[in-house]
Amino acid sequence: MGRLAGFMLFFIGVGMVLGILITENLIVIGIAVACLLCGYHMFCR
Repeated sequence: MGRLAGFMLFFIGVGMVLGILITENLIVIGIAVACLLCGYHMFCR
């Protein structure tokens, strides 16, 4: 279950990074980085 949640969080972060290309907002960048890191950590452990 943790791997699935990590997989989802990682790709939510990827989608947010693609959204950053459209709008540059510091809060969105922080949330995207947090999703990418949490998702990677949960999926790879």
